Amino acid sequence: MPNAVVVGAGPAGALLAYLLARRGVPVTLLERQTDFSREFRGEILMPSGIAALSEAGLRQPLDALPNLSFRTVELFRGERRVVAIPIDRLDPPPRVAPQPAMLEMIVAEAAKFPGFTLERGVTVRDLIYEKDRVMGVHADTLEGPRDYRGDFVIACDGRASAIRKRADLPQDRIMQGFDVVWGHLPGQFPDAHTARGYIGSGHLLIMYPSPEGHTQIGWVIDKGTFGDIRRMGDKWIDELAPHVSPDLRKYLVANKTGLARPFLLDVICDRLREWTAPGLLLIGDVAHPMSPVGGQGINVALRDAVVTANHLGRALEMHSDEATLDFAARNIQAERWPEITTIQDMQQIAPRFVASNSLLSRVVTSAPMIAFAKLFLANYLAKRFDPFLNGVTRVVMEL
Repeated sequence: MPNAVVVGAGPAGALLAYLLARRGVPVTLLERQTDFSREFRGEILMPSGIAALSEAGLRQPLDALPNLSFRTVELFRGERRVVAIPIDRLDPPPRVAPQPAMLEMIVAEAAKFPGFTLERGVTVRDLIYEKDRVMGVHADTLEGPRDYRGDFVIACDGRASAIRKRADLPQDRIMQGFDVVWGHLPGQFPDAHTARGYIGSGHLLIMYPSPEGHTQIGWVIDKGTFGDIRRMGDKWIDELAPHVSPDLRKYLVANKTGLARPFLLDVICDRLREWTAPGLLLIGDVAHPMSPVGGQGINVALRDAVVTANHLGRALEMHSDEATLDFAARNIQAERWPEITTIQDMQQIAPRFVASNSLLSRVVTSAPMIAFAKLFLANYLAKRFDPFLNGVTRVVMEL
């Protein structure tokens, strides 16, 4: 039977391998790391991502994992809270689900099918070509060099993908003017179910609680200035403190040492104009690295996997010829393209507005605001944010 090689056991690769194995397609999943215990930044599952896992039949094991759902998002301008948006009425509400546990769950579910193989500690170096068609990958394993061959290769190994570099497909780069400094603080602040955003005056900070008992903080900075922040040591928190509310300022100062060694998310946002070549498909961050705005990376990756399983999984299951497999791969890009481009374009708007000190930003978030204006702003923001919550197109698992 035709078989698939999936490179990268992140959200897209793990879910796709599970879905292919469930269809009865022999699939080999290659993962560079020996476990999933590394640091992940994209751990917010939006309703669109939860729906993708539900379509895959994984909602029950997902719910059994440590997770935390948000009830409220509070928006501040400097010290003043502008609006609080209740989101617990969403079904389901966004949740934080630690990626290591989620990925281990998905590969454990995939291992229940006889055609599934997970190879850890495998670093893919290059593609194997035969007559201009990709037929597998060259890799380094813990035991030495090895080739993995398949009827189709799907790259899901992230924005630093070796396959992306080797395939040399045309791309459109969307220039980004900011990076994000991430850090963890002890305890869940202000509580276990509230996320906050601090905007304006040239600053943007987001924070949310984690089910692991800490608070995740992300501070938007001008691209290329992280070196200056690292040289400041824990004094970078003093730079941030004047732009937040008194309770957060006190919390930051009390926990300086916990944030003294922040790490950087180098913000990249681009998309390949072509996701496919004969025998090869790229999905997730390999095909379209997402900005962190709106917490979309993991969610669109999961949706990519479902659509890929619908088209390519069916073709592999039906023992289709090479031309049919390539046609199925092109259909995946055609189906996913409208959502990816729409969300990426939306991601460019928010930083320019909320982190700026523009007149419009000051007017929208200025005091005083009567209750009606706050309600209008909450409803407006919720409507504008809907594509980030629920996606742009309908993604349904086909049997």
